[in-house]
Amino acid sequence: MNIEVRGLTKAFGPITAVTDLSFEVEAGSVTGFLGPNGAGKSTTMRMMLGLVAPASGTATFGGDRYADLPHPSATVGAVLDSAGFHPAHTARDHLRVYARMGGYGTARVNQVADLTGVSAFAGRTTRILSTGMRQRLSLATALLGDPQVLLLDEPSNGLDPEGIAWLRYFLRELAADGRTILISSHVLGKIEHMADHVVVIRDGRLVTTGPVTGLYGSATVLVRCAQADRFAAELMESGVQVERPRPDLLRIHGLSTAQVATAAASHGVTLREITREQPTLEQVFLHLTGGSR
Repeated sequence: MNIEVRGLTKAFGPITAVTDLSFEVEAGSVTGFLGPNGAGKSTTMRMMLGLVAPASGTATFGGDRYADLPHPSATVGAVLDSAGFHPAHTARDHLRVYARMGGYGTARVNQVADLTGVSAFAGRTTRILSTGMRQRLSLATALLGDPQVLLLDEPSNGLDPEGIAWLRYFLRELAADGRTILISSHVLGKIEHMADHVVVIRDGRLVTTGPVTGLYGSATVLVRCAQADRFAAELMESGVQVERPRPDLLRIHGLSTAQVATAAASHGVTLREITREQPTLEQVFLHLTGGSR
């Protein structure tokens, strides 16, 4: 089931949070929803779920707005925060309450508790749960209806490295089963290994969208050599883009390591080191959003 966002716009008084935002999320994929703090990610997700009324635009799930879905929790599961727990309820109580609201039986409560690891602390009251436990409980709640779509706002917050690895594998399995998953996160290293696609926004506007691998562009090659000045001049004379991070270090764009090595040999340059450099998602993100400011 695809998600389609078309022209969403929202202002809070004089502050425009989202402006004419459009993007699509494909079924069977994990899509990262990225942007600096205050970029409009949470507001967008709330508009998608009908919790915030947009000034204009629409968000649909398989062609239907959330409000028009006949059984919303069986189509879209959402984790927007982990604070909506009754402090006297146990984790199991919490799931049972939401299961009754959605019309799901006790068997489903047990299934999602087992799937998410909530069974290990199901008898504890929510007031004493750690942040990571609350995240697992929120995810279990979102899964009660076995939805085809998941909207997750910072789902890895509070998870330890083992929990993050589990979440990555778990969401990948859900996507492989044909589900549509949209994850908002500022922890880019986690998204880099979790998402297939990304949607990047800044100041409430779309910056770019597409496959994660497509954002990186071509890799660069780092070389260290004593004749850096001469080698850089020879390459630039041939139209190659070269940067000089340090006197003995060159960053060469548009050539493979083999091509750089061949060029060095032809000019009589001895390379002390040659390394292929691939930018990280965080570097791309900072470039796209002006984060280096």
